[in-house]
Amino acid sequence: MTTGPLQDERVLVIGRGGGIAHAVAVAARDAGARVIAAGRDRRTLADAYAGEPGISTETVDLTDEATIAAIGTRLGSVDHVVSTASARARGSLADLDRDAVRLSFDTKVIGPLMLAKHLGPRISEAGSFTLFSGVAAAKIAVGTLAVAITNGAADVLARSLALELAPIRVNAISPGVIDTGAWDALGEQGKADYFADIRARNPARRIGTADDIANAVLFAMTSTFLTGVTLHIDGGEPLT
Repeated sequence: MTTGPLQDERVLVIGRGGGIAHAVAVAARDAGARVIAAGRDRRTLADAYAGEPGISTETVDLTDEATIAAIGTRLGSVDHVVSTASARARGSLADLDRDAVRLSFDTKVIGPLMLAKHLGPRISEAGSFTLFSGVAAAKIAVGTLAVAITNGAADVLARSLALELAPIRVNAISPGVIDTGAWDALGEQGKADYFADIRARNPARRIGTADDIANAVLFAMTSTFLTGVTLHIDGGEPLT
């Protein structure tokens, strides 16, 4: 029988039913894990994973601490927790909405902090907690101020939790421009033009994929001497 590096381990993946979260959940399942995919809309998640054996669904809202505590109680124990959830607050300084900035922090920083509070005691000592940062923290640009400071806070959170939760390992993943639905709002031509510009400038000369990020998450989960680190999976974009 073929076994994988996460054989029979329980992995909780928080996020939407598509894009990066879906790729992470499937990759963990294919590595032998029993995966629980969780998000605010369990019905949507159930539809997204309907054809994926070995992946069950749960409900959690990272802006609601009570639901975080509740999922911990329901699951009992886990080996790895991955939080991919985000709520972007894009725009230049004059256009930023206070509530949007708060939601960005609440989803990507405070939410994972509460996950650590309530699920940390339920993660096995050989397990891990992986959260998400992003390239905007490493490459400052007008129009991404709120995204940058949210991601920067997530980086610091990962390092802080690596001490607080030790020996549980805590790391962050910092994706660059990844081809997911996140860019669909630009329109077909706008997205194509943006991708062409990024592709021409970054050293990897391509746009990232959800599988690129999923592979990095698997590395973070299975590398037993890696903690307090942000893995930059961005094609070298900050260098340009």
